[in-house]
Order: sequence, then C-alpha cells, then structure tokens
Amino acid sequence: MNRYPYDFHVHSCLSPCGDNDMTPNNLVQMALLSGCEILALTDHNTCRNAPAAMEAGERYGLLVVPGMELCTSEEAHVVCLFETLEGALAFDRYVYDHMPHVPNRPEIFGDQKILDGEDRQVGEEENLLLVSSFISVDQVVPLTAEYGGAAFPAHVNKDSYSVIASLGALPPEAGFAAAEVTRDCDLEAFTALHPELAGLRIFRSSDSHYLETLAGEPWTLGLAEKSRSAVIDAVRGKY
Repeated sequence: MNRYPYDFHVHSCLSPCGDNDMTPNNLVQMALLSGCEILALTDHNTCRNAPAAMEAGERYGLLVVPGMELCTSEEAHVVCLFETLEGALAFDRYVYDHMPHVPNRPEIFGDQKILDGEDRQVGEEENLLLVSSFISVDQVVPLTAEYGGAAFPAHVNKDSYSVIASLGALPPEAGFAAAEVTRDCDLEAFTALHPELAGLRIFRSSDSHYLETLAGEPWTLGLAEKSRSAVIDAVRGKY
C-alpha cells in the first residue's frame, strides 16, 4: 500500500463563495504545485464543474475525483465522492430536484460559473447553491451508494455547518465510516470530546475556496492503488 498526497474538499468558481480564480485548470495546477496527487472537486450542492476538472486533471496528470459538498436538511455539510462522472452527475440531478430553488443574487453571494475543460464559461447556475437540501444526514450514505459513491461528514470540528455542530455528535445510525477535520485540528483533543470518532478513518482537507489556501502542503493517505475506486473504498472503510 502506497501513500498519496490528497485533498478531498476543494471548491471551484461554481460555488458562490469560491473565488472566480478557482477555475478547473487553475485549481488542478495549484494542487500539483502543492504536491497533491489526488484531488476531489466538491462544490456546494453541485457536481457540474467536475467534467472540466477531470479533463484538466487528465491533461496535467492529477487524479480528480468528482464530488459534492452536500448541505443536508439539518444545515450540516457532508462530502460526497463518486467513482464515476456519470454517477456524480446523476446524483447532481437528484440533489437539484431535492433542494429549494431560490434565485441567486451574485452581487451578494457571488457568481456560480460553469466552465469547460479550457476554462471557458459555458453556463451559470441561476439558483442559489448555498441552501439546505431536503436530504437528511442519515440518508446520505445509502443514497450516495446508489450512485456508486461514498460520503463523510465535512470539517466536523467546526462550530458551524458540521454534523457535530448541528446534531451534537455523529449519529451512529448515519453509517459514516470516515470523517473530515480541518488541517489544523488537534485530533487527539477533539476525539477526547467526541469518542465516536475513534473508530473512523480521518481525513484532513483544505476546504479551499481560494488558490492560496489550496497551495498548502497536503496530507497523505494510504491506498491500495491510485484510483477513484480505491478512494471510494477508503471512504467506505474497507481498509
């Protein structure tokens, strides 16, 4: 088993809170400059810049995993990763049909740009992506599995928009085999407060919305191989 530098939580310019410089090619090249070998694109409630990011990743030699940062009905963020682009886009359509449609106000929330593999704008999401879906925390694991994916709660040590902040603890019935903390988290101290984390695989990712935060040194993860299927297996706790 080899160890690979990774970042499983990155936003593009499709997330309204993501900087417009976070184009697929820019974030792929910045990830490579930081030493990253596996990157997951996880925009808020959408996967629609994943095709462009995966194309850029293939061009420059970075393994890109299509994903989403889903906001659940409890206002908790959960990272959902997928083995295939087809599965990610099908999940995207499901989420779009199970979230409120409120017109975006770019002057307040930011642009929501859909780009192609050459960073050319090919569309813009008109409905705000920073909303809570109608999907609950305990639905996410089985739902993502239907689309060939896996899920873990995002930045569980944060005081807002995390499963622990929203619910007080990670509910065992949710079925998570992994969880994410911020890169600067004191994991030993936080696990002492939340012992339910002790049996989970822990990821540390950047949650980058800007190129400068993506430039930080990535953490590493042991995988059976450098592939999207191996990443999904790791999130599911298979090794």
